[in-house]
Formats: sequence, structure tokens, C-alpha cells
Amino acid sequence: MSARTDLSAPPATRRDLRAAPFLVAARGGRPARLPVWFMRQAGRSLPEYRALRADTGIIQACLDPELTCEITMQPVRRHGVDAAILFSDIVVPLYLSGVGVDIVAGTGPVVARPVRTAADVEALPRLHPEQVAPVVDAIRLLLPALGETPLIGFAGAPFTLASYLVEGGPSRNHERTKALMRSAPDVWHALLSRLAANAATFLQAQVDAGVDAVQLFDSWAGALSERDYRRYVMPHSAAVLEPLAGSGIPRIHFGVGTGELLGAMADAGADVIGVDWRVPLDEAVRRTGGRHAVQGNLDPAVLFADPVSIEAEVRRIAAEGRAASGHVFNLGHGVLPETDPDVVTRVVDLVHTLPG
Repeated sequence: MSARTDLSAPPATRRDLRAAPFLVAARGGRPARLPVWFMRQAGRSLPEYRALRADTGIIQACLDPELTCEITMQPVRRHGVDAAILFSDIVVPLYLSGVGVDIVAGTGPVVARPVRTAADVEALPRLHPEQVAPVVDAIRLLLPALGETPLIGFAGAPFTLASYLVEGGPSRNHERTKALMRSAPDVWHALLSRLAANAATFLQAQVDAGVDAVQLFDSWAGALSERDYRRYVMPHSAAVLEPLAGSGIPRIHFGVGTGELLGAMADAGADVIGVDWRVPLDEAVRRTGGRHAVQGNLDPAVLFADPVSIEAEVRRIAAEGRAASGHVFNLGHGVLPETDPDVVTRVVDLVHTLPG
């Protein structure tokens, strides 16, 4: 383990990566070639990742700076992607603040004491900047190792975190979550306000440490109607994203199954709208008013198809992405664990032959 970073020290000097293709596209420009990275690119599809994590829980790996650094670097070395994303998990800020949460293999995040009342919300701990020290340490190890490759910071969005807290774990229908929204709106908004403040603290610490972009990941927002999203969720996502507007770094906003919410998610404030595979990128541009760069959106399952089919899909998505001011090629969700890493590398090589 490295010596713990002194958080009273001044923020890291930001690398000048303005010409990096990922950052050019994320800011609404057109680099010479199309940039690409993949959600969950550092993970179970890589044998080197599985070997490294054989005896270490995921939260523990996220809080070991050297391990986080190595896992984050693995796909950059192997695939030659245009950005690294910090190896982390959406529940890390909950864990760091003192919430009893664990990631159970085969299940996902499990919360020891669900949050369902005003008293539960009041007892929910706040995240303080000094508690983010292990993540800051990892970023400061990563920046020199990455060289000219941008680093994306990461946080879970308030709604998705609230769903885990209210349900006590993953849920198919989010019954308790939706019931709390309607039955006790004051409790609901107090909960999301607390989670938004913690997410903002988590992301700001990463920005101060030197990340080049951030992504706010709303795994479960697609379970909502646009009306409910705007009423119960959007103000709190905006509370995470808006304070970072003056940072000068791109903000990516992504959710799964959120095709009907793209306009509302754009209104929540972001520079790049992540799009899953269900909505073509040119249609996503129309739904968001043409004001944002887009990220996406190859179906992760396509990587199991034959090479000719994969190439056709990559080229189609690249062509549709030209409707946006900037396009960052990605999957429409994360790399699936059984994916052949060599296929991922071949997709990167193909994307790099295409104009931005």
C-alpha cells in the first residue's frame, strides 16, 4: 500500500490532454479518428483481472490504490482504448461514508439496514472529502501511468443508490422505492438530496485529484416514466452534475433502458449523453435536441457474433453517431463477463480506422 495522500495538499496539476480524441469528441468536436472506450472494460472479461481479484472482494479492490491502478490500466494496455475509467463501484461512496453495504457474488449490492423512514434518512451518514482518500490515492498513481490517455471518474446516481438502499438490494420491480416516492415524497427527496450531496463530494474529490472527465451512472432510472423521472429524480441528478460545470471537464450521464428519458436526462445537465443499444444514436440526438455529444451504443451481445456482423454494426453506429456534434464509441452497457478480449481489441482497431 502507498502512503496515504495528504488531502490538505493542493489539487493535482491537470494534464494538458486537450487534443486527446476522447476529450475532443466529448466536448462536441470531431477528432481525426473516432475515439472508443468500453463500460466495464476493466473486469471479468479479462483473465488478468480475474487472476488479480481471485482472493479480494470488489469493494476491497476498489479501496486498494495499487490494485485499483493496475485494474484500471489493464484494458488500456490490452485494447488500446482512448480512455480509462477508474475501477470503482457505485456503492463505494456509501461504504466509505459508513453505510453497511456489501457486494454479494451472484446477487449484487446488499444493504444491512434498508432506509425507509425519515429517521433512517436522518441517520444516513454524510460523505466527507477525507474519506475518499483511497480513491484519490489511486488517481494520483494512475495519472503518470496513463501518460496521454484520459481518465474518467465515476459515481452512481442518486436514484440508483436510493433504490438499493430502500429495497435492501437489487430489485426487479422497485416496489418499495416507487411506493416511498409517492407515499412519503418529503422522505424521498430528503434521501435523494443526501445521496446527491455524497455523490457530488465523491466526484469533486476525483476532479480535484486530476481526472479528465466524469460519468454519472444511473443503472435503474429506466424503470421510471419521464413524468416521474422529472418530478422525483432529475433535480437530484442535476445537483450532482451542475456543481461540476465550472470544472472544465466533460460530464457524461448514462442510464440503462432510458430511451424515453433521454431528453430529461439531458436537461439534468451533462455534456455527453450515454445511450444504450435500444435507441439509434441519430434518434438520441433528436430526442436531446442536438445539444450534446453522444456516447454509445453497440449491444454488448453483438460481440459474440461473427466478425462480419460485428463490423457491420460498428460501422452503422459510427455513421449514426455523426448526427451528433461529437461521438464517443462505446457499448450500450458493460462488457459481458464471457466476452472474448480479442474481439474487444479488434473492435477498437476497427473503430480507430473510422473518422471522428
